[in-house]
Amino acid sequence: MKTEPNVAVVGGGPVGCFTALHLAKLGVETTVFEEHDEIGIPSHCAGHLSIRSLKKVGLYPLPEGIVENTFSAANFYSPTGFQLSVRLSQPVTCAVNRESFDKFLARKAEAAGARFHLDSRVRALIIDNGFVKGLISEQENAGETRTTAKIVVDAEGISSRLLRKTGLSMLNREKLVYAVEAEVENTTDVEPDAVEVYLGKDYAPGFYAWLIPKRDGTAKVGLAAKSGNPKDFLQRLILKHPVASKQLAGAKITRIGFHPITLGGPIPQAYSNGFLAVGDVASQVKPTTGGGVIFGLTCAGIAAEVAAEAIRRDDVSAGFLQLYQKRFGEALGFDFSVMLRIRRFLDSLSDERIDDALRFCRRVGLDEALADVDEIDFQGKLLLQMLTKPAGAAALAYLLLLFLKMNP
Repeated sequence: MKTEPNVAVVGGGPVGCFTALHLAKLGVETTVFEEHDEIGIPSHCAGHLSIRSLKKVGLYPLPEGIVENTFSAANFYSPTGFQLSVRLSQPVTCAVNRESFDKFLARKAEAAGARFHLDSRVRALIIDNGFVKGLISEQENAGETRTTAKIVVDAEGISSRLLRKTGLSMLNREKLVYAVEAEVENTTDVEPDAVEVYLGKDYAPGFYAWLIPKRDGTAKVGLAAKSGNPKDFLQRLILKHPVASKQLAGAKITRIGFHPITLGGPIPQAYSNGFLAVGDVASQVKPTTGGGVIFGLTCAGIAAEVAAEAIRRDDVSAGFLQLYQKRFGEALGFDFSVMLRIRRFLDSLSDERIDDALRFCRRVGLDEALADVDEIDFQGKLLLQMLTKPAGAAALAYLLLLFLKMNP
């Protein structure tokens, strides 16, 4: 069997679905290949997203049942349990049910005209004379299918199986952290509109741990670690952390999953002849928080625009598709640059320094200075905004001196 869309999208996660939605709206015949037999399963992240950023990409407000909670506060805990609380003037983030969110995007893409092939694992790319010209997929009961396409958009996620075949540089495996995400019942003394963030190398070396409450009284609890077994660290968090152990003393885990997160910043080249890489596979993930949905959706829209333009011009060469790299660099490059430096700084801090830094930030009133913040994704721009506030400037000066001391 042979089909011939203009664009074949590999991966039916939010980035793949959003790419397909934009392509279909632009009149481009598009087919999405998803290896699982149902969109949104398994879920791969906590779904903690910026409301402002969702509005910016045209996805907020979301339909009823997708948003599990909204948040106007965050509590940060040092390894000793010292608390820095930031309370905002209005809800800034939301937690979404990732299965429902992904299905919502898939339905929108289908309604716009995109086709979906579920239970279709893409085994290889069709490469001819240096150009990607389609893909080979297989289904359990239907055998192998060759699909020709003018452009293949790789939104397969962090596995990077197809990216390897193009000869492009893959994401930096040394910059991966390994996450565990659990859903729990019976939390105690958790603010319903606040996200909890726990810092410390004993609980999440190279990253942090989190608790995200839902309106129904359950919560999402997780962490990521640079080394070691994340499940062991989760047990340590639940049993030994000075704050989390009290909040989770009677908690029961109802679901648990594992996935890696890339923190190394975008790959140096996310395009080649007839090929674009979008989302986690291109490492378009915030190096600070590990959030990849919003930046992935942003890049998906750019990829769709460039792909549609390439097809109209009948030029799918790397020479033209490099516009994708240029445009997402213009949109996100400054923020990525800042966040990579912040990640380097965070990785250099000892637990004692983390405790000192949080105490200093509270002394100079950084918690109050952040009360009117509504931008959390574009952290380079947030940093510039904070420099205009005395408390923000003082905190950043302190942290800069600390960074220089730790990195002579």
